[in-house]
Amino acid sequence: MQLALEQIILHPGQQLLLKELNWQKFEQILSELGESRASRLSYSNGVLEIMVPLPEHEKDKEIISYMVQILLEALNINFEPLGSTTFKNELMNQAVEPDACFYIENYQAVIGKNRLNLECDPPPDLVIEIDITCRTRLDNYRLLGVRELWRYTQNGLQINLLQEGKYIESLNSPNFPKIPIIELINQAVAQSQQVGRSEAIRNFKHWLRENLDNTII
Repeated sequence: MQLALEQIILHPGQQLLLKELNWQKFEQILSELGESRASRLSYSNGVLEIMVPLPEHEKDKEIISYMVQILLEALNINFEPLGSTTFKNELMNQAVEPDACFYIENYQAVIGKNRLNLECDPPPDLVIEIDITCRTRLDNYRLLGVRELWRYTQNGLQINLLQEGKYIESLNSPNFPKIPIIELINQAVAQSQQVGRSEAIRNFKHWLRENLDNTII
């Protein structure tokens, strides 16, 4: 007996692995699931992972991605945030949906585009993944050429930079070279759990006003 997707129920924090799926079947499943869904997808060489995030996963994603937007605006850097866009490359047999992503250096390449294909479009300049219940499979992003990947785990923020075909952990972000981004994000997420997101963001903006020149927030 063959199960239909609508017969499968995943609760927050749960994952489903489907093996031996060709690209056409993956595209069919992607179309059937639609865009208005809570699940995240990751496809690599015939294996599809479907995951439903926990509430704390979404909270951490929202505050970290919001901090990135605030910082980019404070530094007067143009950018395009693409959220959980599905990034695909059929030639590499890879597809992934990040928790959040930003086009910064290549922002002009995606302006006005509603669909992206990494066979011809550049990958995002910064990807954010929240790894509360599962570990991000770095191979997807490595093969797709994402140069900077942030992983937030229970141990805090980890910055991974793509160098010579593999990810190397770094203490600094090339997109924010003079900003102690790990310290600021770890502090803000911890504060948001104690005094709430609004207070944590206010403290972050206060730090920016005190430490960045000519910043209007």
